[in-house]
Amino acid sequence: MAKTLIKNVTIVTMDTARRIVRDGAIVADDGIIESVVSGDQVRRDEDFSGEVVDGSGLTAIPGFVQTHIHLCQTLFRGLADDLELLDWLNLRILPFEAAHTAPSMRASALLGLAELIRSGTTTIMDMGSLYHEEQIVEAVEQAGIRAFVGKAMMDINDAHPRFRETSKTSLAATLEQARAWHGSGCGRIRYAVAPRFILSCTDGLLKEAAAMTDDFPGMLFHTHASENRREMEAVRRRCGMDNVEYFDHLGILRSNSCLAHCVWVSDREIGLLAKRKAKVLHCPSSNLKLGSGVARVPAMLGAGVALSLGADGAPCNNTLDMFGEMRLAALVQKPDHGASSMSAETVFGMATIGGATVLGMEKEIGSLEAGKRADIVLLDLRQVWNPLDVSGPSSVYSSIVFSGSPANVSAVMADGRWLFRGGTHQSIDEDQALRNGRDELTRLLKRADLS
Repeated sequence: MAKTLIKNVTIVTMDTARRIVRDGAIVADDGIIESVVSGDQVRRDEDFSGEVVDGSGLTAIPGFVQTHIHLCQTLFRGLADDLELLDWLNLRILPFEAAHTAPSMRASALLGLAELIRSGTTTIMDMGSLYHEEQIVEAVEQAGIRAFVGKAMMDINDAHPRFRETSKTSLAATLEQARAWHGSGCGRIRYAVAPRFILSCTDGLLKEAAAMTDDFPGMLFHTHASENRREMEAVRRRCGMDNVEYFDHLGILRSNSCLAHCVWVSDREIGLLAKRKAKVLHCPSSNLKLGSGVARVPAMLGAGVALSLGADGAPCNNTLDMFGEMRLAALVQKPDHGASSMSAETVFGMATIGGATVLGMEKEIGSLEAGKRADIVLLDLRQVWNPLDVSGPSSVYSSIVFSGSPANVSAVMADGRWLFRGGTHQSIDEDQALRNGRDELTRLLKRADLS
């Protein structure tokens, strides 16, 4: 792994002091950030035995951390529009997922990973489907990003009874995968058990999946919660209480519990989330597109709940672009909570160090500091849609969150390895991924049973 010096660059560190270093330099060696220094501390080029990158005019930021993704759904983009959650799931997504083969799953994952890398994401938490999880893991390893992975667990599926597993089978497969993949890929790949949501899981499956995480340091419990009003009504009918409240009743609302959405949570449930130190994965685009609602993010942040951002899946967004999630996360709160709520810096924090904290990786990633992994994105903010002056800290955050887009991404490094540079993917053949995606989608649609 090459030693790299990135010089003459503006560095948005996201360290505890929120330092922004002008005309600075980053030295990375063997996948680790060795130093982050200002211009007058930069070593002479001739004294450096490695790659020297001139970052003049560029801005270095920590790689984005997206904590809720469905790579298995990338092929379904544009095929499930204008549906609310349960219809979206039962009429389109579950039949499509059931029609996956190993080649179509691999094609879906690589397309999603190419998009994520191209838009500056270097770490994800992904929820797979029932089968072919090995294809997602192999795609992640090829792509070079950092990921928590986990097969979806479902032992209830009234709408599609053939697309489910017994509790025993689901738990056994999950345990086998966790043993094989937790800590694999030179430590870049970790496992998160992934019961889909309350309505697709028995109480026993939920409790045993959560208990499994006790045997694997750093393993997470990843599920959906309180996303949609119809879903919430169904949960109340079955459980006699709301979603987060029921998780607490089962004893599975814990510090390693990562709950996607949490749109419809009560004050009591926000209190429980904070008390148990459970994490919330906020997906604003998905929540709006499916008509689910607007999550109570300011209230959760005010209560001390750790929040992060994710694009969710391509068919309910329809992009995997963190820039879009940041902008929307800020804007949707302002009409109800005031123009000063959800500042650009707050939202950028959720996309970087906040995501790292949710994943329990805040000592490894999420900021540009000596000793952390070299997950670095270089942005070119010299675009006609960006502010003309990014000399002040607030304008840098504003330029990224409110004006930024994947078009600003110049280069992406994960673990000290360049994944995207000069407009070209370094780990994925984008043209081949597109061809394979089109071919596999054509075949999958012929297999899918939408009746």
